[in-house]
Amino acid sequence: MVLDKKNIPQWLVHALLWFMLYGLLSYPFLTGSRSLPYSLLAKLLLAMALFYLNYYYLVPKLLLKDRMWYYIVLSVLLLLAVGFYTNIAFPPSPPDELPRRAVRMRQHGDGGPGAFRFFLMTTVIFAVPYIFSTMLKVYTEWQKNEDLRKLVEKEKIQSELQFLKTQLNPHFLFNSLNTIYSLSVKQSPDTSEAVINLSELMRYMLYEADKKLVPLGKELEYIKSYVALQRLRLSNSEDVTLKISGEERGKFVPPLLFISFIENAFKYGTDYNGKTFVKINLLVNQESIHLQVVNIIGSFKAKTKSSGVGLENVKNRLNYLYPHSHVLLINDDGKTYEVNLTLNLKNYELHNH
Repeated sequence: MVLDKKNIPQWLVHALLWFMLYGLLSYPFLTGSRSLPYSLLAKLLLAMALFYLNYYYLVPKLLLKDRMWYYIVLSVLLLLAVGFYTNIAFPPSPPDELPRRAVRMRQHGDGGPGAFRFFLMTTVIFAVPYIFSTMLKVYTEWQKNEDLRKLVEKEKIQSELQFLKTQLNPHFLFNSLNTIYSLSVKQSPDTSEAVINLSELMRYMLYEADKKLVPLGKELEYIKSYVALQRLRLSNSEDVTLKISGEERGKFVPPLLFISFIENAFKYGTDYNGKTFVKINLLVNQESIHLQVVNIIGSFKAKTKSSGVGLENVKNRLNYLYPHSHVLLINDDGKTYEVNLTLNLKNYELHNH
């Protein structure tokens, strides 16, 4: 253990525990108006040596390295040796806690039950802090590994989210360029406006998409710009509606969270006659956001292998970002495709805190 600022509380806890143990052992002598034997401090120092030998070396090198039986055998032998040495080096005086008969038996070399009981009791006294050091070290290592696991998991989630964003951005750009291309082929006067609109969208993606959270108002402006861009390429956009209600101030969401559902609606929301039906409702409440996207299914459009990339990405993002704070319902009856997404902002804040 390196003595730095973050380890100071742990050192203080250790010092307090040893101080309390010494006070507990010396209490009978102090209340009985007897002087403290020097053997008491010597035993305490020996117990501390066993504690930290086990804590820093035996547990990490044997027990935590899957050498449990070596650790058990060595620990038992070590405790027996310390108990035997203590009996020899620090024989009890008559006023000590053992009966006088047991003391006389030890002093005369009697190996009877009294001496054995004294040896066993001494070994157990040393075994208590020894076992406690084992439990403490195992818990400390488990906690360290758990913190490391959470850190690795968090970094993994962040890298996966970044990967999902890099997948989403080219997909969106490809569809937007198709829109502008269709306008240019028709020589539409709206082509220049579409280019400016796309530049605004790309600016948002470049400067805001890498943030963990963005103001909900900015995300809504992004959605409005995207819908406006899509309307420009449609010959008839009267059945394309976007309704946003509620107060967005003070609320934050991950960037590019809703766009895949809206993008998918425009991609497949055109029927045989070229008529597009897309209805987008976004309701902002105090503690939740509800998004509803409905579109007709244009069956003449064959699904390609990459057609579901955006939707799969946003589903994965929702599972990572709102693991217990969202409800996603998708209904496909063959004629219409409806998405209902509800985000619980309160649960999301509690989860992230």
